[in-house]
Formats: sequence, C-alpha cells, structure tokens
Amino acid sequence: MRVHKKRKAGDGAQGARRQVTPARRVAFAVLARVEDEGAFASVLLAHATEGLRGDDRALCYELVLGTLRWQLWLDALIAQLAGRAVAEIDAPVRRALRLGLYQLRFLTRVPASAAVNESVNLAHAAGLRGAAGFINAVLRRATREPERDPAAGIADELERLAVSTSHPPWLLARWLRAFGATEATALARANNQTPPVAFRVNEWRAQDEDVRARLRAAGVEVRPSEVAPGAWRVAAGTGGAELRALAQDGLVYTQDEASQLVAHVLGARGGERVLDVCAAPGSKATHVAGLAGDRALVVAGDLYEQRLRVVVESAARQRLTSIRAVTFDAEQPLPFADATFERVLVDAPCTGTGTLRHNPEIRWRLTPADISDLAARQGHILANAARTVRAGGRLVYSTCSVEPEENEAVVGAFLAAHPGFAAVRVDAPARLMTAAGAARTWPHRDGADGFFVAAFERRS
Repeated sequence: MRVHKKRKAGDGAQGARRQVTPARRVAFAVLARVEDEGAFASVLLAHATEGLRGDDRALCYELVLGTLRWQLWLDALIAQLAGRAVAEIDAPVRRALRLGLYQLRFLTRVPASAAVNESVNLAHAAGLRGAAGFINAVLRRATREPERDPAAGIADELERLAVSTSHPPWLLARWLRAFGATEATALARANNQTPPVAFRVNEWRAQDEDVRARLRAAGVEVRPSEVAPGAWRVAAGTGGAELRALAQDGLVYTQDEASQLVAHVLGARGGERVLDVCAAPGSKATHVAGLAGDRALVVAGDLYEQRLRVVVESAARQRLTSIRAVTFDAEQPLPFADATFERVLVDAPCTGTGTLRHNPEIRWRLTPADISDLAARQGHILANAARTVRAGGRLVYSTCSVEPEENEAVVGAFLAAHPGFAAVRVDAPARLMTAAGAARTWPHRDGADGFFVAAFERRS
C-alpha cells in the first residue's frame, strides 16, 4: 500500500465554498446505489460517466472501484480516527469518509486539501451539513497521521490479514484452507490491484494491425495475451477514449483474457449448431459466433428477455448474423430436442470470486451459503445442458469463480452421474492446466480473472 508523506490539509471553510468536482460527485452517487440498491459498480459507472471528460472519467472509476476494494481497511481506519464503530456512523457520512481517506492514502497525485475539502463539500451537497465538521476533523487527523496502519496491532492473525487485504475473514479462511497461506494471501492482494484492460479484435470487421495502428496513434501500447489466442492486453498509455470508440463501432470487444479462452476451448466450427446456455451479456456468444463464422448457428439463451436484448444489440454492433436469442430457464428442462447441438457451453452463474478486481463489491455481498446454493444450481444447469449434446459433441463448463465447490466438485458430480460423457483435456497453455485436464487462471499468477474451464465429450 502506498502512503502519502504528511501534507497539510486546506482550510475547511474555504473548501466548503468550492463546488464538488464532477468525478467525486458521480463517485459518491454511484457508491450510494451500490450500497443501498445492490447495484453493480461497473454497470453504473459505464452509464454515469458518459458525459464526463476523460480525466474525470478515469478519476471516477478509480475512486469508486478503489474505495470498494479497500472498504474494510478504510472502515478500520475510520473507526480508529473517529473513535467510534463504523456501524454508528450514518451511511452517507461513511461514504464521504471512505472517499476522502482513499484519496489521502492511495492517490498520491491528489492534494490533501482537495481530498479533505471535497469530502466536506460532498456532505454539504448531500444535505449533511451537521456532519461536515465531523468529516473535516477525521480527515484532518488522517493527514496528521499518514503512517497509521489500521491492521497493525491486531492480535488475531486472520483478522489482521482480513483488514490488511480488505477481504471478509470467512472468505479468506476458505482460501487459506483450500490454497494455503502463500497462495491465498497473494490472491487477496492481487484482488486489490487495478486489472489491465484486455480486448479482442473483431476480425470479421477489422484487421489486428489496423486496430493496433489506431491505438498506437492514440498512445496506447498493447501486447498479445499469454492466456488466450487472439487476445490483447493494454500495457500502457492513456488512450481509453480511442479503445471505447473502437468498441462502440464494433471493431473490438473488451473482455478479460481468461473469459476469451472459453470460446477457444469450445472450438465451434462453421456448419455446427451451438448453444450458449447462459449467454447474457453476450461476450462469449459473440466470440463463439465470430470464431465459427456465419455458417454456424449460435443459440444464445438466458432467463430474462431484457438481458438477451443486450446480446442481440452486441451482435448487431459486431455485425454477427448467426446468433439467435431464446428465453428459457436453464434450471428446468431446456426447450430443445435431445442431441440437437454439436457444441454446448455452460458458463454458469457463480459467485464471481475470480472477478473481484473488476467487481470488488461482490466480496461484501457473498455469504458462505451462496457457494453451496450456486453449486447446486450449476449442477442442475449442467445436467440439463448435457441432454442437448449430440454423440461426439463437446460440452464446456466454465465459471469465473475460484471456489473448488463450484468447479472441480461440480465436474466430479457430473461425470459420476453421466457415464456417457468423458472429460477431455482442454486446449490451453500448459501452465494453466490442472491435473485433471481442466484450465484454471488466477489474478495473482496470470494477471487475468480467476476462471475455471472444463470440457467433456459425449461418447454415447
């Protein structure tokens, strides 16, 4: 963690007369909806920042995602500086304090005066005038004690690790048991890093070299992925606007490298019938359709019609004509005849613990019961999907979870109950392979989301 050298905060009265900058105003509103409504930050940010300048947009993303990643650490620091339990502080005041402290402790280019004054101004703008003095006092104390570490002095080892890595203790305890101390700690620390941007070129619309030339001209340096064929990782540069423009035109699709691996494992070809059982928002369905070409038929299914509209819109933007959207409940028997498809993908609903860099709020919402509940749902969906696979066809199961109960355990139970299927070795880089022939990616090892991908062939 980076810590500021001691800096003097600006005068609170002067700051109170200043307007709240757009980035901080939007960040405060987004954090409120994430906490109060259970909304997802990435979805809200995509819409809420549309009208912001590039620098304000980048700051808003940093403030929201950084504050959510470090929430437990920030709350522990607030409790020490304020001398009271965080639960005793009203939610809007907590949010203003979290934003202020995140800037003071993690954003070295933000002056302390701006961090303090704008947080006080947020209180005024939110009608919390009575709390402005309290917020000012807590943040000014933070500027006087820049080396204070809220995890220092915690006697319990698990609690100390939870605060220092800003993860729920129960989740860390699971990882410690499953992966060991070194791997669990590395994973937790990686979850607090800003992930690199990854994308694929829609080669049926554009050429790799043309896209990379446009990005180079905008100051964006990219390098090929070491996880998925055809994937690119943004290595450096500030040309986010150019990448967004390319995506809006359907020339590229931003997608994590591990997520891109799934379509390659499925291996759909022209002339085949393909089913993506849980398709929304369409990243894998459109990738499969692009790799297979127009002669394939890709059926994209989801429980909600409005979510499938996103898939259809994405396909249209990429000028893909082979995708057909069908609404169904994958936990019930699917509306297709047995042995209909040559390739079937089950990218199952999961806890998303492999995506905590992109979706940090997940860690504060999950409960231990969610893992067992989702594992049961995954088993039902996989069994229903299996019925639609033709003899000799391929069934692929993937999640963006790192939990063994959602991955290896689901695969083991499926194979035991379906002797007509056999596991086949996934085509992926050797360093990603498990002993059973599946692929696993890790944020701390691969710089990609934590994914699990297994493949089966129907033998009878």
